[in-house]
Amino acid sequence: MRATVLLNRGGGSVTDDETQVDLITRALLEAGIDANVCPVDGGEIEGSCRAAVERGDPMLIVGGGDGTISAAAGALAGTDTVLGVLPLGTLNHFAKDLGIPLDLGQAAMAIAQGREQRVDVAEMSAGSAAPRLFVNNSAVGLYPLMVLDRESQQQRLGRSKWLAMAVASTRTLVRFRHQRLTLTVNDQQKKIDTPLLFVGNNDYRLELPGAGTRESLSDGQLCVMVLRKDTRMGLIASVVRALAGRTRPDDMVKLDGVESLRVDSRKRRLPVSLDGETCNVATPLDYRIRKGALRVMVPPEAAPDAV
Repeated sequence: MRATVLLNRGGGSVTDDETQVDLITRALLEAGIDANVCPVDGGEIEGSCRAAVERGDPMLIVGGGDGTISAAAGALAGTDTVLGVLPLGTLNHFAKDLGIPLDLGQAAMAIAQGREQRVDVAEMSAGSAAPRLFVNNSAVGLYPLMVLDRESQQQRLGRSKWLAMAVASTRTLVRFRHQRLTLTVNDQQKKIDTPLLFVGNNDYRLELPGAGTRESLSDGQLCVMVLRKDTRMGLIASVVRALAGRTRPDDMVKLDGVESLRVDSRKRRLPVSLDGETCNVATPLDYRIRKGALRVMVPPEAAPDAV
């Protein structure tokens, strides 16, 4: 089997070191894949993936974190090109939820000897801009503000991702505030005040063990959750209760059966996160689920999802 491999240069644990490229090439070759490994800048991932689709590549392997995989999915969703995932990021939520091993050699074997699975992706449209796809989740409110602060610290002060996020989390709580939003859920409208609106690609677990994971990426629904707490201490307490599996009805409201969602605000633009990347976009925001739009290789022993 021959395949092109795109690596997000400098993303996650990926470097531009020839030693790492050789290591990835050998791991894939041992799995039976003759790979052409191409390190590219993060901003070039989606364009390079679209070029692979235009060439008619039956499979494209992409190495990086969730943001990299999200960019690749944006180009491959709705096409016949199958995505092979090398989870080389910090968290690798998408790979973990699909049962893809984090070990390089095992991930290579999953691509070579696994099976194709169709999974859902989610999409956000904002104003007149082109739709943006995400494979994990999107958020409005506190979380994108934390990410923006974290990225600023990394660029200006050279702080590590984890240290910058800890400082950003503290500062965001100090600046705690609500967003006044109008939600249209499957054509039903409601107004909310919330510090955080969460939109996931399929259902997320809130309780330990397994908080923040998904059992399926093929249920065809958005996971929409609205945080209700209106004070800093109330917010912290609700998060702790969620992790302990002791949520209260007034902590977090989960909206069921959502296939489409419109989010409107009196503000013309809102900071929004998409798979950990942030953008400042025009309102209203329109979310929808695209059922079974992405073909991805998973290990043969992974439990099959119905689509």
